[in-house]
Amino acid sequence: MIRTERKYVEILRILKEHQDPIGAKRLSELMAERGFVLSDRAVQYYLSYLDTMGFTEKIGNQGRILTRAGLDETDNALVDDRIGFIISKLERLAYRSTFDPSTSTGDVAYNLSIVPLESVENVKSAFDDVVRSGCGFFNSYRILDRDPRIPSGSVGFISLCSITMDGVFQRNGIPVKMAYGGRLEIDQGIPKQFKDLIAYRGTTIDPLELFISSGLTSISGYTQTNSGIALANVREAPCSAKKQVEETIRLMNVCGFVFPVTMGNHVFNLPANPYRLSIVAFSGLNYIGNTVERGIEITTEIGAGNIPFSKVMEIN
Repeated sequence: MIRTERKYVEILRILKEHQDPIGAKRLSELMAERGFVLSDRAVQYYLSYLDTMGFTEKIGNQGRILTRAGLDETDNALVDDRIGFIISKLERLAYRSTFDPSTSTGDVAYNLSIVPLESVENVKSAFDDVVRSGCGFFNSYRILDRDPRIPSGSVGFISLCSITMDGVFQRNGIPVKMAYGGRLEIDQGIPKQFKDLIAYRGTTIDPLELFISSGLTSISGYTQTNSGIALANVREAPCSAKKQVEETIRLMNVCGFVFPVTMGNHVFNLPANPYRLSIVAFSGLNYIGNTVERGIEITTEIGAGNIPFSKVMEIN
């Protein structure tokens, strides 16, 4: 029963993550990526049940969408199971990141933001401020105006997700673990301490998304006065891999990646560990946080997928 219930919940999750209706065939493919191998016919069976429960609604021949009741059910179902969902999604993106900094080729992970057409110039200004202040993980972004995921009257912004770093480390034989997401206090350009930290493996929501939505950042302050609270992640790697980590970071810096803020056995107010190297990096979500602080409407899918690095580097 638990396994069956998880299949229902996973279907609901997938529908929640996508704005447009999804058909049974595509749902079957997405379920397989998450470890649930179901035929199109089996997915149809589950969808029929969810329709009966009032959780999903069929939109002609296009597929299903979530109802309000389905959205509520997704938010409340299997909390224990959802605790590992965020980190699992990030680890999947890292595994699919094939970027090679020595050749500047391969796929990187990205966040996709959608904004109203009339807000584009204001969003560009917010993003450019993050680029100038160096707190965006990557020193550029990409604007999309033609993509099936972008509604009419809107424009898409791609910002690179820092989980790309994990994929690069792993492909270079460096075991790395995403440990925390936090609010980093910066005073006159000097990072001081973490104000808050949330462990990725013990949460059902992305920690940095939570800090943004709760109004707990002052990224605009940092971009304008060099003092404020920005978003950063903490990763851990074995100390024995320090030279490899430093060389990998050097190659990524040449490609335009902006990190680390710092790294070591004892950084800021984190616990000291003689065997683990803490790597602190600004998050790509500082682009989104700065935009939200300015009161600009923006919707973001964190970890939207993987894209060739060459497409990110195309001129807007």
